[in-house]
Amino acid sequence: MQSRRKLRFRLILSFALFGGCLSALFAVAALSVRSRVEGQLVNATLQDEVDHVNKELLERPDVAPSFKMLEGWGWQERNLYRAPLAWQNMPSGVHDIYETGDDGKTRHYKMAVRHAGDRVDFLRYDVSRDDLGKHQLVSALLAAVLLFSLLSLIIGVWLSGKVLKPVIQLAQRLRDFRKDGSAVLLAPDFADDEIGELAAALDGYAQRLTALVERDREFNSDVSHELRTPLAVISSTTELLQGSPNLTDKLRERLNRIERASRQSNELIEALLLLSRAENRGPTRGETTEVAKVAADVIESQRPQMRDKPLLIELHVSAQLTVNAPASVLSVALTNLIGNAVKYTLEGTVRVEVTVHRIEVVDTDPGIKPEDAERLFQRGVRGEGAGGSGAGLGLAIVRRLCDLYGWKVSMRPRLETTGAISCIVFK
Repeated sequence: MQSRRKLRFRLILSFALFGGCLSALFAVAALSVRSRVEGQLVNATLQDEVDHVNKELLERPDVAPSFKMLEGWGWQERNLYRAPLAWQNMPSGVHDIYETGDDGKTRHYKMAVRHAGDRVDFLRYDVSRDDLGKHQLVSALLAAVLLFSLLSLIIGVWLSGKVLKPVIQLAQRLRDFRKDGSAVLLAPDFADDEIGELAAALDGYAQRLTALVERDREFNSDVSHELRTPLAVISSTTELLQGSPNLTDKLRERLNRIERASRQSNELIEALLLLSRAENRGPTRGETTEVAKVAADVIESQRPQMRDKPLLIELHVSAQLTVNAPASVLSVALTNLIGNAVKYTLEGTVRVEVTVHRIEVVDTDPGIKPEDAERLFQRGVRGEGAGGSGAGLGLAIVRRLCDLYGWKVSMRPRLETTGAISCIVFK
C-alpha cells in the first residue's frame, strides 16, 4: 500500500531517520572499539607488568617492587594457602574478578596471575573507574545522538522546503488552473530540470486535451447545426400537412407522430449540446417547467411504442411541481426513463407519479437486480433481456443531465412484486 503522507513530510522523516540512525551506529561503533581496545590494552599491560614483577622478584627477592595504580602480592608455592581462596586455583593469565569491599560496594578488578618457578605472583588493577568513564561516555554519546537527530530534523525541514519549492509551485499552479480554467503555459516559469520537464509534459498534455475538447465541441456544434436543418424541414412540412382539410384520422395520427419525433430530436440535440459544454451548472435562462405537463407529453409520445401490448400507462399527479430548467432537458430525461419502462414491460402497468419533490416511473417488467441498479447508469451497459439496436447510452445521458442541474436519479427493484422504480429527485 502506498503512503498517503505528503512528500515534504516523507523527506523530513527520511532526513531525521538517516541522521539518527547514522549517529546511533557511530555511537555503537565508538563504544565497541573503545571497549575492545581498552580490554586488550589493560590485559597486555597487566600481563607484562606481572611478568616483570615475577622476574624481578625471582632475581632480587630482597627488593620489593613498587606500584602506582596497581596492587601486587606474591607467595611461594608452599605458602599459597595464605592467598585468598578464590585466587589459589587461578592459572597464569589475566582474569576478571568482582569483590565486595568494606563499604558494601562491589568493585570490578583485572587480576594478572603468573606461575614461575616456585613463585605465584598476583597483580590487581581496579577498573571500576574505567567503568564509570564508560558510563559517562555512553551518556555523552546518547546526548550526541539526540543532538544530531534534532539537527538532522532541522536540516531536513530547511532542505525539504528548498528542494520541494518548485514542486509546490507547480502544484499551486495546477490548483489555480483547476479553479479558473485558464490554460496558461507552465514550463516557462520553471528551470530546465526534472520539474521543468514535468511542467512541459503537463503543458503538452493540456494542449492535446484542449484541442480534443475543442474538436469535440466543434463536432457537436456542426452536427447539431446540420441536423437541425432537416428537422426544421420535417417540422415545417408536417405542420403544413396537418393544416390540410382532407386528412383522414389515421394519416393525421401519423403526422402527429412525425411532429413529436421531430420535437424530441430537437430536444435531444439541445440536451447533448448542454452536456458537451462541460459546465458545472446547467443554464436555466429563467425558464420554469411544469413536470406533470412534460410527463404527459412524453407519455403520449411513447404510446405508439406499445405495439398492441397489453400495457396501460397512467399518470398520477399528487402535487404541482415546477423546476428551474428547460423543458427539453426534462423531456429527454423522462423519455429515457418512461421509454425504458415501456420497452421492458411486456404486460401490466407503467405508472408515472408526480409528488412534491420527485417523479417516479413504476413498471411491472421482470425487474432488475439490486446490485445492477447503479451499474445501469454507466455508458454502454444495458439491462438483461435488452433487445434491439440500443447502445446503452440513454440512462448515462440521464445521469449526466441530472448531475448538471443538481438532480438525483436512481433505479431500484420493487419489493412487493416484479418490476422496477425509476426516480428523479429535484432539489
